[in-house]
Amino acid sequence: MAKKNIFRLSITIVLILVLAGIVFYPKLEPLFKSNEEPALQRNPRGMGAGQPLFASGYVLVPSKMSELIYSTGSLLPDEEVDLAFETSGKVVGIYFDEGRGVKKGELLAKINDKPLQAQLLKLQAQKKLVEEREFRQRQLLDRDAISRESYDQVATELQSIEADIMLIQARIAETEMRAPFDGVVGLRMISEGAYATTQTKIVRLVKTRPLKIEFSIPERYAGEVAPGFPISFVVDGFAEPFNAKVYAIDPKVDINTRTIVVRALYPNSGEELKPGRFASVRARLSEIENTVSIPTEALIAEMSGEKVFIYEKGKAKEVKVTTGLRTESHIQIRTGLNFGDTLLTTAILQLREGLPVKLDTLVTNQQQTVNK
Repeated sequence: MAKKNIFRLSITIVLILVLAGIVFYPKLEPLFKSNEEPALQRNPRGMGAGQPLFASGYVLVPSKMSELIYSTGSLLPDEEVDLAFETSGKVVGIYFDEGRGVKKGELLAKINDKPLQAQLLKLQAQKKLVEEREFRQRQLLDRDAISRESYDQVATELQSIEADIMLIQARIAETEMRAPFDGVVGLRMISEGAYATTQTKIVRLVKTRPLKIEFSIPERYAGEVAPGFPISFVVDGFAEPFNAKVYAIDPKVDINTRTIVVRALYPNSGEELKPGRFASVRARLSEIENTVSIPTEALIAEMSGEKVFIYEKGKAKEVKVTTGLRTESHIQIRTGLNFGDTLLTTAILQLREGLPVKLDTLVTNQQQTVNK
């Protein structure tokens, strides 16, 4: 009896739901239709089926790519030395003006050498007497009037005096401070009348013509940079870059930075540049003519490789590519693309194989140069 009641109740509920649907369906029909409207009406830019996706195109033309190294360096003098006396004594003369150029061998300062000069006069007088004795002894030896041993004693005495004179002259030279090379003297660090030792710095001498440019390059370029390699560098305050040539490369890689120190020479004929200044260095490693290059943002990296999308017959076409030289803004494409192809550069994440595409911007550069 209970089972029959449950069955009757179920039938009643089903009939009530069917009648309710018949009564209220006309009122709910517009709502169902609005939910079934095509997605195109909600996305007029073409994200729905049947409508094209708007994207920008980039026509591939022959490009010239240059691989450049950018580095920072310093200007160094060709020669630089802190001058000091080779002996100690009282400074009796300073013969240079601060900040002016001097020539190699020019006398810059002097220490008191009067005691040495007196010793030199004494030895020179002794030498004169011994030379006269040696002359007489040689004449006697020629006539066999004296023994060879007697003559050798006088000759040895003369040679000893000459050696003493050379020693005194060398000590006198140590009291003179001369320029070891052409250059410009800096600010003097001592005054006349002061007592100077071998540790007392007198003045700094700097050779500013030519100048050295010291900079570092990554170790992977060690085999590409050699003596004679041209570089350019820029210094603040000068609009135009300067050109120099590499003359030396450190044979060892710095284990901390994994870089190699390189030095180049700049003539600095007009001495317009001063050593110690900061320089931005640029070295051109290689140049590739007539190659395919694309903007970096157009390349899509995947686990299986790299790809791009091109525009072909109104649709997006996926193309697998192999890359080469990379710069900050462009990438060389070795295989996969040809000149004249239209590369898609925007809406990259929405692009799919065969998706309808409409170009809203088309770039057609005739020649491009991209640098690293």
